Amino acid sequence: MNTPSLLDAIRIVKENERLASESYANAAKKINTLGKKLFEQLSEFEKFHYDRLSALEKSLQEKGTFIHYEGKDLVLPPVLEIKFAEEPEHKSLLDVISEAMKLEKQAEKAYAALAAQLTDPQGHEMFIKLSQEELKHYKILRNALWSLNQTGVWKWSRP
Repeated sequence: MNTPSLLDAIRIVKENERLASESYANAAKKINTLGKKLFEQLSEFEKFHYDRLSALEKSLQEKGTFIHYEGKDLVLPPVLEIKFAEEPEHKSLLDVISEAMKLEKQAEKAYAALAAQLTDPQGHEMFIKLSQEELKHYKILRNALWSLNQTGVWKWSRP
């Protein structure tokens, strides 16, 4: 992949991370239960991705080299069970989770596609890790959505 198109792709996924972080932060403000912590953690995680992508962009522009991406583990709040009926505006909560799942799936696919195009081992590894992290987020949200729909209780857990 040539550098100008790679830089363009990085700018796009970086903007997506910024928007995802904002989206999660806004969702956290709408949720009055302890589920708020999950969305706050996801917001911080996406900001971390944004910051690392910014560092990568700078390194590619200045040195033409990839950076080491150490990866990050999502620190989930304790497993909680929140009765769906106790969550105000629970219909909008389903929408928030569904939208978040779409964002995570799009990010996972975008990072996997970038990884597939890179011949640089460090760059390839970075985008594979980013893709895997987004997939974990998707699975956490999918589990929460399933729990809400099937049991009426909002639970999340590690995938």
